[in-house]
Amino acid sequence: MAVNQSPAWKALQFHAADLEQQHLKDMFSANPERFQQFSFSAAHCLLDLSKQRMSSHTLQLLNDLAEQQSLKQKILAMFDGEVVNPSESRPALHTALRQPENNPLSVNGTDVNAEVHRSLAKMEKLVNQIHNQQWRGFDGSPIKSVVNIGVGGSDLGPLMTCRALGQFASEQIRAMDIHFVSSMDGSQLARLLNKLDPASTLFIVSSKSFTTIDTLANANTALEWLINASDVPPEIITQHHFIGVTATPAKAVEWGIPEQNQLHFWDWTGGRYSMWSVIGMAIALQVGYDNFRRFLDGAWAMDCHFKDSALDSNLPVLLALTEVWNINFLNIHAHAVLPYDGRLEHLPAYLEQLEMESNGKSVSLSGEPISYATCPILWGEVGPNAQHAFYQLLHQGTEAVMCDFIAPALRYEDQSEELQKQHQLALANCLAQSRLLALGDSVLEDADSAPAHKRYRGNQPSTTIMLDRLTPESFGALIAMYEHKVYVQSVIWEINPFDQWGVELGKQVATSLLSSFDDTSPDYTAADNTDSSTAGLIRFVQDLRRENS
Repeated sequence: MAVNQSPAWKALQFHAADLEQQHLKDMFSANPERFQQFSFSAAHCLLDLSKQRMSSHTLQLLNDLAEQQSLKQKILAMFDGEVVNPSESRPALHTALRQPENNPLSVNGTDVNAEVHRSLAKMEKLVNQIHNQQWRGFDGSPIKSVVNIGVGGSDLGPLMTCRALGQFASEQIRAMDIHFVSSMDGSQLARLLNKLDPASTLFIVSSKSFTTIDTLANANTALEWLINASDVPPEIITQHHFIGVTATPAKAVEWGIPEQNQLHFWDWTGGRYSMWSVIGMAIALQVGYDNFRRFLDGAWAMDCHFKDSALDSNLPVLLALTEVWNINFLNIHAHAVLPYDGRLEHLPAYLEQLEMESNGKSVSLSGEPISYATCPILWGEVGPNAQHAFYQLLHQGTEAVMCDFIAPALRYEDQSEELQKQHQLALANCLAQSRLLALGDSVLEDADSAPAHKRYRGNQPSTTIMLDRLTPESFGALIAMYEHKVYVQSVIWEINPFDQWGVELGKQVATSLLSSFDDTSPDYTAADNTDSSTAGLIRFVQDLRRENS
């Protein structure tokens, strides 16, 4: 029986029909203790659900749905290394990547924990070599610039975390520039190469398969740049200027990166869950290995909370079930992520991949088409920018949107009073916007006399997540909370969040079209199975290339 035919689901449908006519302003008026009743804390995070359109009975019914779906057992199955990715017959062990040392986890006879820590120990050694200027370029220069070449999770996670935690770098580390390259068109790399010194630049090539065409295209360009600048053989260049991070070491060796320059992870490490592994080398280079460990420790604290806490006080579970309520019972299918701290500028993009690549599915675990909504359309922006970009739609548009407001409670305690005031300004805007979205213009005097185009209907649900302060621990906990939220929703929706077959077909078709651009002859004929639009666009490009050659 599909989940939407189950007793718990039907009970929520009946409940939603009763509750959908209630306005949040009336819920707050009726219950002065609403914040205390709907806020929860763990691992440096406060989760406030009081501005969601729900009652205590809603939470109980959602808890019933979770229990019906055997959520607690499935959480334990993931932590224990059982196969939770059935389409690829794999476990999902991203939690093992941040597990403390000497905490054995046996999967198919292998102690995964021991392997993880061996890999991290090698990364720590390389990081310390680079920071201590013991890693040298082709002419003996110490490394001053590092370029992380990756795509998807190999780029978004490290980039986001480096920007969020950059303040924790020591003076020694701040002298090192960390750059990120992911675009396959070469634009990011071309701009960088014009500014970097070849002799003091190190490239980290991050690819699980070491066959990802986007990543290898950038790596090949970087290699050519170094060879041209140095007049040194490729095998010397790769020895001094490349580190490979991969699950397929033979492929990295085939490309040219020697074994001693490689860091290994495992095929069960999904790209969007990989920054906790040696894929996070750029993070360790940016903030120091000790702070990278603090980042892992914060995620592990949230892991323990998720695994051990009761469902009705479990932050990732509550976050997930609240969104299920909005999507499947209140018919809200858009989700805005709104951090009110500039250091979190890349968080929305990271969560777009985490959520939409994981749960953007329309086929159930049993292989049947799904007849209910799953992942929403997710986007976001740093709050102050968003206020001047798309908040108009949130406040007065025709679409219902659920929002996550995210901010640290404390910042700049040891800096100037003016900076502290700026942080308070950001917090005031964060709280004002969530208040106005929930309560509408009932918060204003004489709102009823305003013309229609100035009225705010309110009743837009939002969650506020407040960190005590932004640290490696709190940021690790925040990201782990969202990861676990995604898994909880997949259990409710009966889908696999750990594969991404929808991504693969586009890569295959792109590869098949690549050779078409090499044939610029006037009598070029597209393959029989090429549609007229694609053939016409290729011809347009070829004609221009021929005219300009």
